[in-house]
Amino acid sequence: MAEAFPYAVRVEVDKPARLRAPKQLAIIDQTGCTGCEACISFCPVDCIEIVPGPEHPDFQKLVEVDLLRCIGCQLCARYCPWETIYMWPHDEGMALAPRYTVRSLLYDYAPESMHEAAEWRRAAK
Repeated sequence: MAEAFPYAVRVEVDKPARLRAPKQLAIIDQTGCTGCEACISFCPVDCIEIVPGPEHPDFQKLVEVDLLRCIGCQLCARYCPWETIYMWPHDEGMALAPRYTVRSLLYDYAPESMHEAAEWRRAAK
C-alpha cells in the first residue's frame, strides 16, 4: 500500500496503521475549519491531527486527517459542527486531499495541486 500512496509523508505518526484501505476517506476542507477539534473526540482510530493555522499558528488551529490511518467510519463528518468534513471514495479522496488542504504537517503536497487558499497564504508570506 505504501508504494501506491501519492504523497510524500512529512511526519511519521507513532500510531498503529490500518489493515486495509477503506472504501471512503474523510477529507477536511481546511478553508472552513475553525479548529474546534470536535471531530477528534469522535474518531475511533485517532487519525485526526492538530495543525497550526496558516496565519496565526499559536492561536488559530486546523485539523488534518491522516489519510493512511482513516478507516472511513464517517463519524467525524457526521459530527463536525461546521460541516467541513466530506466523505469521498478512497481513490477520489486521495486525489482531492491537496485541493482542500491549506496546511499540512503530515504530508508534502505538490504546490500546484493545493487549494488556491493555500497558494494565496503562501504568497502572502
